[in-house]
Amino acid sequence: MNATIYHNPRCSKSRAALALLTQAGATVTVVDYLKTPPDAETLGALFARAGITAREALRTGEAEAKALKGADDAAILAAMAAHPILIERPIVATDKGVVIARPPERLLDLL
Repeated sequence: MNATIYHNPRCSKSRAALALLTQAGATVTVVDYLKTPPDAETLGALFARAGITAREALRTGEAEAKALKGADDAAILAAMAAHPILIERPIVATDKGVVIARPPERLLDLL
């Protein structure tokens, strides 16, 4: 099975999700999304596959998120692409779907 994880190596949840993927024998593509942020179109497609809105994938505790209080999804996606710290992590994609793996066990349905 192939999987892509949008990963922050400093995040314990992200590291745990990556460990679950490798333990399951998945061939994992790791995207350090802080260094190589996905564009707004890619994020929109990922969230659509996950069945969530951009607002649901927004890290609301970040300072940059406060300016997005009344923003629509397009504005949130643009902000996430410009400031990837706003993206909730980790995002895991497989052929079976996409989840934000918080907690990491949420990705087990994709294996």
